Amino acid sequence: MELDVKKFVSELIEKSRIAQAEFEKYSQEQVDQVVRAIGKAVYDAGEALGELAMEETKMGNYAHKVAKCKNKAMATWNYLKGKKSVGVIRYLDDEGIVEVAKPKGVIGVITPVTNPIMTPMQNAMIALKGRNTIVVCPHPSAKRTCKATIDIMIAALKEINAPENLIQFIEEPTMELSAEVMKQADVCISTGGGGVVRAAYSSGKPAYGVGAGNNQCLVDTDVNIAEAVDKIITGRLFDNGLLCTCEQAVHCPAGAYDEIVKEFKKQGAYFVEDPAEAQRLRDACFPDGMINKKLVGKSVQEVAAAAGISLGEARLIAVKADGPGKADILGKEKMFPVLVFYPYETWEEAVANANANLYIEGKGHSITMHSDNKEHIEYAANNVPVSRFLVNGIGSSGLGGAYVNGLVPTGTLGCGSWGNNSISENLSYIHLVNVSRIAYTNPKAHIPTPEEIWGE
Repeated sequence: MELDVKKFVSELIEKSRIAQAEFEKYSQEQVDQVVRAIGKAVYDAGEALGELAMEETKMGNYAHKVAKCKNKAMATWNYLKGKKSVGVIRYLDDEGIVEVAKPKGVIGVITPVTNPIMTPMQNAMIALKGRNTIVVCPHPSAKRTCKATIDIMIAALKEINAPENLIQFIEEPTMELSAEVMKQADVCISTGGGGVVRAAYSSGKPAYGVGAGNNQCLVDTDVNIAEAVDKIITGRLFDNGLLCTCEQAVHCPAGAYDEIVKEFKKQGAYFVEDPAEAQRLRDACFPDGMINKKLVGKSVQEVAAAAGISLGEARLIAVKADGPGKADILGKEKMFPVLVFYPYETWEEAVANANANLYIEGKGHSITMHSDNKEHIEYAANNVPVSRFLVNGIGSSGLGGAYVNGLVPTGTLGCGSWGNNSISENLSYIHLVNVSRIAYTNPKAHIPTPEEIWGE
């Protein structure tokens, strides 16, 4: 019998609404108990879930998947605990305003094949922090891993007698089912490719999506080269380069280019210098101009084999680009361990080259900079159309929020209007609550005259 999609989703949403109505009565302490429980449960199961993700998706690196799961669970809870999300959350005495938080309702979530553990966990934590419920639509190629993650969170909720159906899951996902969930939910979160993000935004409901990543890394003249190279390689290799936050291109000063290349080689990079070999790499990574999906999340050895490169003991493939933007297809996002280099004469040229790449792919997302020059840092921030500028950090682990920077821990990185997104910051619980404002009348307030307002 053919599935009645609308009816099936309606039944899920109705269960979710019943649960949400009960959950809305919870105190802040009870809400925080719920959020902690699901984060800790996934943290504890990190090894088993990482193994399942590797088995099912055949992407990434097992140790990194475990680290990603555990670290994001800890960072998210560390950020959420103690923050107000129930009732009065803030008094703005100088303005006579009191802010009151209320749930948005049922959150429909689409999760990607690249993050089938971390994204549903983090989205569930921030949704429940706002006393919402959540219905998760996983990528079909990661449905078993996502289901296992959801089952662990549901079991944790049952142990503390939380309302049933706070978290629900589409076991056999299809685009039609996901689209229907987006239509019937109160708010949508879509983390994945452009197609599912567009589906969320076309649902007719408030939606939060992500744009494509293509993290440009700018290296200044004043840095410790060995330290910068270590961070760049660490970021590029994390989970076999699968994350949208991984470093993609290095823009480095021409005067120090040979020294920087030497340090990259010292730390395990294989530099492609033969033009024919470089072309084979392009053809392997982007056959017919599109990313090779067979290489996404694969090891550097598999990428090298596809390109006919003899890698030896190297752990990263590096190549100098023919030029920025359309001059070289390797300037696009590469979800595998390949790094592209762009020498520059001036900082302004470095920024222009980064922009050329971003206007091909990745506008709105993020860049990293290794610099202690405030003027250079702020020049880039004023001239590059991205939402995050990470200074002297590791892109893969830092742009999604880290203990060592002020970015909010998230699994969903908004890219603003540049990336066709509704927010230009890291998605968190505050985006998933409605805020009512009590506005007190101040009888003693000074009412300015037209002369005071318009006077120069």
